[in-house]
Amino acid sequence: MALNFVKKLFSGDSNERVLREMDDLTTNVRILASQLSELSDKELAAKSNALKLNISQSENNESVPDSMLPEALAIIREAINRTTGELAYDVQLKGAVALVNGQIAEMRTGEGKTLVATLALYVHTLTGNSAHSITVNDYLARRDSQWYAPALDLLGLTIGVIQSDRTAWRYSSGTVSEKSTFEHLIEVSRAEAYESDIVYGTNNEFGFDYLRDNMATSADERSQSSLSFAIVDEADSILIDEARTPLIISGTAQDDVSLYAKFSKIVPLLTAEVHFSVDLKNKSITLTEEGIERLETILGVDNIYAPENFRLTRYLESALKAHVIYQKDKDYVVSNGQIIIVDDFTGRLMEGRRWSDGLHQAVEAKERVNVQQESVTYATITIQNYFRLYEKLSGMTGTAVTEAEEFNEIYKLDVLVIPTNKPVAREDSPDLVFRNQEDKWEAVLSEIEEKHRTGRPVLVGTISIESSEKLSDRLRRLQINHQVLNAKQHEREAQIIENAGQNGAVTIATNMAGRGTDIKLGDGVKELGGLHVIGTERHEARRIDNQLRGRCGRQGDPGSTRFFVSFEDEMVKRFAPDWLSAMIDRLVDDGQPLESKQLTGAIGQAQQKVESYNFDIRKHLVKYDDVTNAQRAVVYEQRNLILTGETIEETIREMVDGEIEVLASQYLSSPGYDFESFRNGIEQVTGGLASNELIEPNNQDQNTTINEAKDIIERELANLDQEFGPELRKRVGELILITSIDSTWVEHLTALNDLRQGIGLRAYAQTDPLVAYQREAHDMWQQYRARVQNTVARQIIRARLVLNDIDSTGERNKGNQINASQSDKNNQPSDETLTRAERRRLQRLEKKQKR
Repeated sequence: MALNFVKKLFSGDSNERVLREMDDLTTNVRILASQLSELSDKELAAKSNALKLNISQSENNESVPDSMLPEALAIIREAINRTTGELAYDVQLKGAVALVNGQIAEMRTGEGKTLVATLALYVHTLTGNSAHSITVNDYLARRDSQWYAPALDLLGLTIGVIQSDRTAWRYSSGTVSEKSTFEHLIEVSRAEAYESDIVYGTNNEFGFDYLRDNMATSADERSQSSLSFAIVDEADSILIDEARTPLIISGTAQDDVSLYAKFSKIVPLLTAEVHFSVDLKNKSITLTEEGIERLETILGVDNIYAPENFRLTRYLESALKAHVIYQKDKDYVVSNGQIIIVDDFTGRLMEGRRWSDGLHQAVEAKERVNVQQESVTYATITIQNYFRLYEKLSGMTGTAVTEAEEFNEIYKLDVLVIPTNKPVAREDSPDLVFRNQEDKWEAVLSEIEEKHRTGRPVLVGTISIESSEKLSDRLRRLQINHQVLNAKQHEREAQIIENAGQNGAVTIATNMAGRGTDIKLGDGVKELGGLHVIGTERHEARRIDNQLRGRCGRQGDPGSTRFFVSFEDEMVKRFAPDWLSAMIDRLVDDGQPLESKQLTGAIGQAQQKVESYNFDIRKHLVKYDDVTNAQRAVVYEQRNLILTGETIEETIREMVDGEIEVLASQYLSSPGYDFESFRNGIEQVTGGLASNELIEPNNQDQNTTINEAKDIIERELANLDQEFGPELRKRVGELILITSIDSTWVEHLTALNDLRQGIGLRAYAQTDPLVAYQREAHDMWQQYRARVQNTVARQIIRARLVLNDIDSTGERNKGNQINASQSDKNNQPSDETLTRAERRRLQRLEKKQKR
């Protein structure tokens, strides 16, 4: 039985045709599951192990063969039924097949995506590789890891959980804690968690662990297993909305942070559209000629764009953005003297995340909190590029089809829309459109009051914390009890959203807060009409609105939705067609709404424009990322080979020989022959030469000189083996290679970032910025490799490993240090500071000099 569904999608078959092709599979699964129900638990586990063995012996053991897929699904379906009483529906089996095939399964809210993911995760573990389940927050990682864990545990699988506080856990069948969502979790090391068959965690933590592993200085420090298979829950949020979010491991830079406060005071002295123009669509600000003159007068400089002053424009641009574009309680909140970013799409607080390019410092100066130093990037990767590293990627979400083109273009993922198990009974009313926001909010309040009087639960979606809190204040004045779910109540998120379907409940939520948690209707609510959802503003992306609508009407439940829109809403102001505003002025009086499917469609078309615009930006930026990705892959692969000890000696000899070749090309070629400079260069590599070593040949034969230099270095390396032993010298070589690569890579990342910031200006010179970036980044890559080679070649013979025991304070120092001995007599350390091995080496060098 061939289940080549992906091929059918590419050949143009409809979504329905692909689903029909799965009918035979689901029938076979049900037949096999009924047979398995007669087995004992031990026999079922044995069946699973036997299937795993058969897959390992198959021709392609990296994936489950189509012929074995029904049995695999039947086994896990039966295990879930035994341990939880839940029996996977046919549509859930089809969703699992989509995930196994590396697709995005679009499934509506309440259709059991967690169960579907468990089916697919189990199937992948049969290949002998671990599977990663990606969630949007730590709570869901803990919850999902234990939900169907008894079924996985019955089949002998281990389950790990990683958390953003750097803790890691493993599932235990027995209850080990009374703490909510920790009942069956035992704390373990990060590496132990990753050794599990299935690992749950957030996208950020998986990404940061990848970066940490590639900063490790020994193989033992690494924790993350291979990136074989991942299922991304809420795939649109993580793979689209957060795609451009960079994960950064950084250190503190040394910069004058007082300038941020200085420029923050300058902004009020400038006037919008006189001294600067604002582009809300692109979130950018441009100084006018008058603004440049005004700024130069304030700062007392003749030319702000002169080389010595050019950096000042960066401070002003950041300050203008902070004051004009970025708003408190919408883009960020101030908490305990800290500026905390609010996620544009989810409304959640992004603890620990900072804007780059001085923007975060500018906002800190604006809000008069402590301005923290900018940082130096040690390692970085975007969410998008991290997930492109997986051998097989799949995802689930309630809204994916509107972004199908982007999923395919960026991630090579197809979207398969999975039908609901029961028909959808939700009623979606056309938008009510108002001339101004005040009229809109009055209408929202009236709608809430009306539904609340009947006892129907109401969920109100807002796009910002500020809006949710203003609405909350007005509801309090009306004495309507309600709950507010925004970034400030992250800890209570699941509890609030779970109760939003109770009789008379009123819940205000920012955007997609509460995703991953079902709203179940209370007693008698179905008879009242179910949950009523109110959208107070259209989002830039249609799928965000659809996510809000999808909060009601789960599993065939009744429900209704209505969006309230005004022409003062940000999205409408920025993107709606001009004729729409004229139409409203002509047809709508103040306080009166306009309800029209044509109008709703026009707003939807505006959203499509925004989606297309944002996709084009992301698609273009990926081409820049591909340059860094290719370089990062080479660096990390080289590090891994070094840490596993496979290429240490080979890499060292290649770099030393390469450095000799570089010196030869510089000083031994005609014209410009300079033997003395070549000899001095070799001395820097070896730490010193005897008077009878490397003597200039009479015929200036380049090959003879190069070969002699290589022989000298080979003898020095052999002498080090005798002095310290091969193992210790290998460890020294490993540390030198790793530290040289890491320190130079940090400098290279900084240089690439600086290049990227200004590359757009090349367009003014009729040069394609992308082509210019690719060309210059390649040149910088060659320079990076040359610097690493130069550093390693000059340290490998001269370096010594100093094992630190106890320092002057009586504390034991951790780790090792690399010290480079100096050949220059004026810089030689005294005998008291040398190790015994170093003293012996100096004595041997002196004897060579005497000879």
